[in-house]
This record gives sequence, structure tokens and C-alpha cells, in this order.
Amino acid sequence: MPKNLGLAAADHPVPRVRGAALLGPALVAGVAYVDPGNVASNMTAGARYGYLLVWVVVAANVIAWLVQYLSAKLGVVTGQSLPEAIGARLRRPLARRAYWLQAEVVAMATDIAEVIGGAIALQLLFHVPLLLGGAITGAVSMLLLSVQGRGGARPFELVVIGLLLVVAIGFLAGLLQAPPDPTAALGGLMPRFTDAGSVLLAASILGATIMPHAIYAHSALARDRFGTAPRAALVARLLRITRWDVTLAMVVAGAVNLGMLLLAAATLPGAAGTDTLEGAHTALTAQLGPVIGTLFALGLLASGFASTAVGAYAGSEIMHGLLRVRIPLITRRLVTLVPALVILGAGVDPTVALVISQVALSFGIPFALVPLLVLTARRRTLGSHANHPGTTIVGVIAAVLLIALNAVLLWLLFTGA
Repeated sequence: MPKNLGLAAADHPVPRVRGAALLGPALVAGVAYVDPGNVASNMTAGARYGYLLVWVVVAANVIAWLVQYLSAKLGVVTGQSLPEAIGARLRRPLARRAYWLQAEVVAMATDIAEVIGGAIALQLLFHVPLLLGGAITGAVSMLLLSVQGRGGARPFELVVIGLLLVVAIGFLAGLLQAPPDPTAALGGLMPRFTDAGSVLLAASILGATIMPHAIYAHSALARDRFGTAPRAALVARLLRITRWDVTLAMVVAGAVNLGMLLLAAATLPGAAGTDTLEGAHTALTAQLGPVIGTLFALGLLASGFASTAVGAYAGSEIMHGLLRVRIPLITRRLVTLVPALVILGAGVDPTVALVISQVALSFGIPFALVPLLVLTARRRTLGSHANHPGTTIVGVIAAVLLIALNAVLLWLLFTGA
């Protein structure tokens, strides 16, 4: 179990800590919202459909705020991660293994996107072959995980937050030279689709934004930061701080996601090859200059490094909570790196692999979101901190819409409509 550098458990004296010092878990989880899969989905959406899917990005981030807060609340109040809470209620080993299998597939899809994104960035910046770039990305993630294993939660948070700042600068700098059309951007807030491709990209954006592994991870990050049994008198304060933490994280992530789509919509329509990250980088460099192109590639690299470390942390927690098995993070990192390296070595189009991986993530959302809503709505689980009925209703509506969109997507894919 990682060291607990947050508030002490109930049987230890509790220091008075400034609220700002308790921020961080949501920002770490928020890295999942600006990973390379987001870059591929948002840039492709802007290049192909202009401002059409602005509403999807905005709606996804609003839903993500609620989901991430509920996940963190579960960790703060119960001292359990979401996988632990689900595992404790699945009595039969077969049920736990089946649940773990789907969660593991989602975690591996996440990892594929993040490693491929880092490999593409290294190729853009230093002309490193994709397979070697994937291996380097995996190695860097191991270094980041060693910080978490040796130093505990807080040093890991600070490193990841630093990378998040690089991501924000890298992806938003282009808007200073190519601001979007305000009227067209506002028009993009009207919910609509035009064809099956726009539905596919909407599901990809949702999968990249409301990521199942981030839902699983945030509850564990809150547990590791604040302890497994914070004093009852402190829980209300921790939840207030958590709301600010989640708000800050979602503002940053939402601005970056929206900025990527707006940048693509403003500069990439009509440009050749912009359906790939390499093509988008080339087009941005040609239209906005090498500085913007380099910043974009650096943002992609920081995104790959940070998000793959957080993804490995989430995968480890999924295995521990559902199978009650904990293996060293570095060992897990080595094993889960293999599928991404196989894809890179096989010559699969990396951008296509990124977008499809995000669609796969969207199908894992119900398996994380529905149990989260059920657990946080129960007074016997959260006591007086259980969800307000209105919160549960909003969460249920969001879950139904997400599941319905996935059903439509399946129908479109298999019927070719």
C-alpha cells in the first residue's frame, strides 16, 4: 500500500493542514482527461467536423465533474477504492474475475492509447522509431511509478501536476495565433450529429473524457492521500476541499480538450492528412510555425508520460480490489506494456488505434459508473454523506444517455448505416 502522506487515520493526532496543501488527487486523476486518446479524438473531430461536436466536449466535462467527485467522495468517506467496494460485494470468485476481466480490458485499451501517444510525440520531436518510442514511454512511466512507490502520494502528485501544466501550455498555445470563430463555436453547443462518423467520434470523445480507469483511480487516490479512516469531524472539510480539487481539475482538463477541438476546427479543415496526429502536427507547423508545432508535440509527450503512469496505477488498484491480489507496479507496467508495443511493431496505424481504443473505453463506462452511483446513493455506505436524490437523478440520466449512445454506436458499426 502506498504511503499515506495526507491526513492521519482516526487513531493518530490530526494536524491542521491548509486546504491548498490537500489539493492534488483530482489533478492527478484529471491527467486521464488529457491523454493522447483525447488528443486524437478532439483533433480528428475538429478537423473533420469543425465546431459540430463542441457540445460533446462540454457535456462530457460537466458529467466528468460529477463522476470524479462521487468517486473521490467514496474514497474519502469509506477509505475504500471503487474496485475494493465492488469486490467486497461480489461474493462469488467467478463474478469478481469476470468483472475484473472487463475492467482489465479497459485499462489495457487506455494503456495502448497512452504509450502510442508518447511514441508518436518522440517520433515528431526526435525522429525516434515508434517501437523504440513506445519502450521509452514505458520506461519513463516506470520512473514516475517509482516516485509514487518510494515517496508516496504527494511527490507523485507534484510530478504529474507539473506534466499537466506542460500539456496545457502545449495544446493551448496555438489558440493565441489562431483564435476560433466565436459565432461558430457557440453554434457548436447545439446538440446534433450529421452522420455515423460524427456518432463514432462523439463516443470516442466521451470514452476519452469520462474514462473508466479514472473513475476507479480517483477513489484510490483519495484513500491513499487522506487515509483509510479519517476522523468523522474532518470528512465534511475533506469533501469541501475535494469539490474545489475536482473543479480545478475539470476546468483545466475541459479547457485543454475544448482548446484542442477549437484549434483543429479553426486551422485544420481542408488540410491534407489531418486525420492523424502526425498530419495534424505537420499542418499546425505549416500554418502556425515551428514553435507551435514543437509545443504541440511536447504537450503530447508530457500527456503520454503522465497518463500512462496514472493508468498503470489504476490498473494495479483494479486488480487488487477485484482479485485481492497486489503485484508490484513496475511488474504490472512491464506486462501491460506488451500490447502497445505489439501494435507499434505490427505497423498498425497509430492514430486509428488511438481513436478505436477510446471507443473501447466508452463501453467500459457503465461498469464503473453504475456501481459508483449505487454505492454513493446508499446511506449504509456513506451515511449522512450519501448522495442527494437530485444528484442521483442527474447521475442516472447521464448514465442512461451514455449507455444509449453506445448502443446506437454498436448498431451503426454493425449495420454500416
